[in-house]
Amino acid sequence: MKKHHSRSYPLLSALLFFFFVSWSSSSSLLSIWLHQEVGLRASETGIIYSVLSVTALCAQVCYGFIQDKLGLRKHILWWMTALLILSGPAFLLFGTLLKINILLGSVFGGLFIGLTFNGGIGVLESYTERVSRQSTFEFGKARMWGSLGWAAATFFAGLLFNLNPHLNFLVASCAGLVFFILLAQLRVNTPASLEKVELGARPVTLQDALQLLTLPRFWALVLFVIGTCIYGVYDQQFPVYFASQFATLREGNAMYGYLNSFQVFLEAAGMFCAPWLVNRIGAKNGLIFAGMVMALRMIASGLVEGPVLISVTKLLHALELPVLLVAIFKYNSLNFDKRLSSTLYLVGFACTSSVIASVLSPLAGYSYERFGFAPSYLVMGLLVFCTTFISIFLLRGNKPSSEALPAQPSVV
Repeated sequence: MKKHHSRSYPLLSALLFFFFVSWSSSSSLLSIWLHQEVGLRASETGIIYSVLSVTALCAQVCYGFIQDKLGLRKHILWWMTALLILSGPAFLLFGTLLKINILLGSVFGGLFIGLTFNGGIGVLESYTERVSRQSTFEFGKARMWGSLGWAAATFFAGLLFNLNPHLNFLVASCAGLVFFILLAQLRVNTPASLEKVELGARPVTLQDALQLLTLPRFWALVLFVIGTCIYGVYDQQFPVYFASQFATLREGNAMYGYLNSFQVFLEAAGMFCAPWLVNRIGAKNGLIFAGMVMALRMIASGLVEGPVLISVTKLLHALELPVLLVAIFKYNSLNFDKRLSSTLYLVGFACTSSVIASVLSPLAGYSYERFGFAPSYLVMGLLVFCTTFISIFLLRGNKPSSEALPAQPSVV
C-alpha cells in the first residue's frame, strides 16, 4: 500500500498549499476590498456573500455526489484548476461589474467564488481524506499545508493591497498555474482490492445519497453544523471591524494581514496535533470541543475592546478549526457509509454551512449597520453555544468502524 502512495502525501500537501494561496490572495481581504476600493456598504457586502453561499451550496451538492461516483479520479480537480488560473481576471471583472450594477456584480462574483473556492475546497479536502484512509498519512497533517498556504499569502496580502489591490489577484492566478503543474504529477493507482473496500461492490447511486436524508443521525449532524457554520458568517466582515480599531485604514489593513497570517500559522500547528487529540477524546467530543471554543471566541469578540484583545479572540480560531475538520471526517467514517464520504462532507457539512450563510449573511450585514459589530457577535456566539449544547445529547459516541458499514450494499 505504501508503494502506491509514496508520492501522494507531498503532492496532495502541495496542492492544498497552493489552493489556499490562491484563495487567500483573492479573498482574505475581500470585505476590505469591497468596502474601501469598490465602496460598498456592509449590507451590500452581505448580499454578495449570500449569493456566494447559495452558489457554493449548489456546487457542493453536485461536487459531492459526482466525486463519490468518480472515486479517486481527478475530473473535478481539473475543472477547479481552470477556475483557479482564471481567478485574477475574474476578480477584476467582478469589481468592474459591481460599479456598473450591484446585482449583476453580486451574481457574477458569487457564482465564481462559490464554484471555485467555497465549493471547491470541500472536493480537495474530501479527496485528500479518501486517499489518506488508503495510505499511510493522517488527513490533518496534509491539511496543515493548506493552512500554511493561507498564512503565507495572507502575510503579504495586506502589504500588496496597500501597494495595489490587483497584485493579490495576480498572485491568485499564478498559484493556480502551480496547482496545474502539481495536479499533472499526481498519480493515485489504487489496487483493485482497496478500491472494492472503498467503493463497495457497486458504484454509488443517487438513491444511496438520498437515503442519508432518512437517517436521524444525519440530521443530528446537520443541527450541529447549523450552529458551528456561523463562524463563516462571523469571519466575512471581521477584517472591516478589525481595521476600524486603528488610526488609519492602511495601518489596519496591514495589521490584519499580519494577524491573519499568524493565526493560520498557529492553525497549521493545530492541524498537525489535531489527529492525536481527536483520536484520544473521540470524534464526537472533538466536535463538541470545537463548537464550545467557537462560541467562546464569538462571545468574547463582543465583550472585549481594543485591537490587542480582539486579536486574542481571533487567534482562538487556530484552536477550533483543526479539531473541527479532523473530527468531522472521523465522525462521518465511524457513523456512515464510507462510499459516501464526499457527499457527507460536502452536503452534511459544507452545504449546510452555505445554506445558513446565505440566510445569515444579509442579516448580519444589516445587524452590523443597525446595532454594531460587538452586539452582533454576542448573538452569534449564543446561537453557537445553544446548538453545540443540544448536540451533546444528539450526536453519537464513538462506534466501531464496522457499525458504520451497511449490512447490504444497497443500505446507507
